[in-house]
Amino acid sequence: MIKELTGTYGEIFESALLQEINQVGTFREIEAGSEIIRSGEYIKSIPLLLTGAIKVLREYDNGEELLLYYVEEGNTCSMSMSCCVEQRKSHIRAVAELDTLLIMIPVQKMEEWLGRYQSWRTFVFSNYQNRIEEVLESLEKVAFERLDERLEDYLKEKSRINSENSVYQTHKEIAEELHSSRVVISRLLKKLEQVGSIKLHRNHIEIIDL
Repeated sequence: MIKELTGTYGEIFESALLQEINQVGTFREIEAGSEIIRSGEYIKSIPLLLTGAIKVLREYDNGEELLLYYVEEGNTCSMSMSCCVEQRKSHIRAVAELDTLLIMIPVQKMEEWLGRYQSWRTFVFSNYQNRIEEVLESLEKVAFERLDERLEDYLKEKSRINSENSVYQTHKEIAEELHSSRVVISRLLKKLEQVGSIKLHRNHIEIIDL
């Protein structure tokens, strides 16, 4: 797997670090829809994405969820880093959005490399910053944007991540990720169809003009 590792991170990390990652990391192939991190469990390693994409959701005590951000190839999940370092249970759930290849790094190495490799420090802090901005953006959308605007953004981002103009999500799944109800989401989707922005099919939503 060193070829995949170098192909994704070769311009980010120096050769010595790439060799260490290959030696201590555990490669995992994850099917789309599979859970990678569960809420309530301790996280002992962090994922570096080689291919694919992961969606990260905040899970609440009542069982409801809110989509926070996506992690794509060449990045990691900073919230899992935080849980690892602080040795606390996760409050997030991570699910493979696409078929995903990743390498899991033990938390001990993550801390060790911060003092040894400048490229690793830059990578970690940059990911923290980017993920914090994405979480704040998600919360701002919930607080200030109308649900129809959030729904359009959601569909466009799904389309971009999957590199196709169809979204294969049920109305219930969309409602859960947008912290809404299926009835409301179905009504808004119908409105988008009426104005020609999307077309609703039996098992997917076709993006026409968003």
